[in-house]
Amino acid sequence: MMRRNRFNQAFAATMLASAALLSQFTFAQDSSKTSADSKIRNIDGVAAVVNTGYVTRKEIDDRIASLQKQGAKLPDASALRKTVLERLILEKIQIQNAEQEGVTLSNKELDKIIGDIAAKNKLTIAELKVKIVATGSTYERYREMLRDDVIIGRYREREVEGKIKISDAEIDNFITDRNRAVAGGGAARSTPAAKGEPEEIDVAQIFIPADATAGAGAQAEAKKKAESLLREARGDVDFLQLGVMAAKDNPKIKFQELGYRTPERLPQLFYEAVRNTGGGQVANAVVKSPAGYHVLKVLDRRAIVAGAPEVQQSAATESTPSTPQNIMVTQTLSRHILLRSRAGLADQDAERRLAGYRDQVRAKTADFGELAKKYSEDGSAANGGNLGWMGPGDLVPEFDQAMNRLQIGEVSNPVKTEFGWHLIQVLERREAQLTVEKQRQFARAAIRERKFEQAYQDWLRELRDTATVKIINADDPAASPR
Repeated sequence: MMRRNRFNQAFAATMLASAALLSQFTFAQDSSKTSADSKIRNIDGVAAVVNTGYVTRKEIDDRIASLQKQGAKLPDASALRKTVLERLILEKIQIQNAEQEGVTLSNKELDKIIGDIAAKNKLTIAELKVKIVATGSTYERYREMLRDDVIIGRYREREVEGKIKISDAEIDNFITDRNRAVAGGGAARSTPAAKGEPEEIDVAQIFIPADATAGAGAQAEAKKKAESLLREARGDVDFLQLGVMAAKDNPKIKFQELGYRTPERLPQLFYEAVRNTGGGQVANAVVKSPAGYHVLKVLDRRAIVAGAPEVQQSAATESTPSTPQNIMVTQTLSRHILLRSRAGLADQDAERRLAGYRDQVRAKTADFGELAKKYSEDGSAANGGNLGWMGPGDLVPEFDQAMNRLQIGEVSNPVKTEFGWHLIQVLERREAQLTVEKQRQFARAAIRERKFEQAYQDWLRELRDTATVKIINADDPAASPR
């Protein structure tokens, strides 16, 4: 029950990739003026015709109003309208294609999803409706927007994720590379290019999202997190594990290895940041892009010589260990007392009860295990709340973060997660080797993430390029006099 919902992480990570990509699309407007356009322009304030459908100016207004209510710092009005229109066009194309391919969502399924959303927010359906209306929308509109989101997600999963293939050889190579990096302390693995000669650079990044529409507070928080990760990366820490841990703590953060690329195939911002950075070294500063903040590390630099990659690969494989036992992780043995979220138990009451148990344990007037057996509402209660040995990412982020801050024997303050309120005590820590199967699972997930990024961007561009889109009028709000 305590384990992370990995599907939700993947879905969250996927939606992040979509938002980051859409913000970079170029807005194209057809300036042709025909009589047909004039007729369409007067129908319900149409902003763009998309295949057999359309996007209205009111849809743009509603989306902008929603962004403004979030308190986000937004670009100038004209640029914002064009960006929002392009996003709506892409959403419309995906919905149209999904319908043609038979990807649907029944009313029964939609009702179940809405019921789950209400329950998670401790609301009845009637209370949820009131909150939706208070935002200025309608319950019917909310249902249709949610339906579209789910259909787009299902269509994307089928068209992109379902077609990504990963071979055993790719997994083996990934594990070998990671083991080589650990064994070599992150040093460069290849012969660097002589001055002026062509080269390839293997760059990895930890990406902290904060797009142009994020408010000043969100921007500052993302920058602070990126600078903190940069400081850690400069220390004696494996960049891969640092990225994985950051992503586990916050599913919006992404770790990605770009692989060997020539300078012109790297994003210009990245290349400028690592131009003078040697293999195994971290970039001097955090890189800011329109999508957020990037912490970069050059894993390797190598000369481009005919046949060199194969020779380097062969030599590296012979000189470094390829067995999976080289990857080590820190595991924690902890126990907890859980008070589940439920009707009749207010957060303040749960927090106050757990604080009382904490004070008893700290004063040595009660034993943590005995309190867990008596009061914990978790399956581990019979075992004194013992959760067993857990590694990075095995527990939900809020619990994981609180547990990792504790010293051995220390008891936490009350911690809230999606399951309720917890009191945590750390019993022991150890360094453990990942099993062969765990390593292969990790490698497969990392490779899939890398492939998905490129496949998803290519898929979106293909959808946009093959659609028939005519921009009619994006600049005027729906209420403007014609």
